[in-house]
Amino acid sequence: MYQVLFKRLEGNEDIKLPSKMSEWAAGFDLQAAVSEPVVLGPGERKLIPTGLSMAMPAELEAQIRPRSGLAFKHGITCLNSPGTIDADYRGEVKVLLINHGQEAFTITRGERIAQMVFQVVPVVTIVETDELPETVRGAGGFGHTGV
Repeated sequence: MYQVLFKRLEGNEDIKLPSKMSEWAAGFDLQAAVSEPVVLGPGERKLIPTGLSMAMPAELEAQIRPRSGLAFKHGITCLNSPGTIDADYRGEVKVLLINHGQEAFTITRGERIAQMVFQVVPVVTIVETDELPETVRGAGGFGHTGV
């Protein structure tokens, strides 16, 4: 089990810490810490604050992902999805939202806007080589394995 520390930034004492909405949920919902309602017009994108900063072990990353309900009902999703928060970042967690819907959408304080999923980051060593092992697929790219 990993421990992740969260700090509420000044003026955001009313904002809840990230929380799971069901026992087996993978993601922790994040709330908007906007000081006044933010209108996101069709095709518009905005960076939405959460009022929180965090510290997590070096073995983890936090991925910011869309909430399926907002995406389905209103076309609201995360533009950089999944967005990665590295373990050494200590600034405010913010969510880059975009409106792919047909109508303006208003984001209010405390609204659940995204989810945060924690993943273990493997330790990887990059090695340069002049030759790669062969595979059946080879260099076949986009659409190579079927429709």
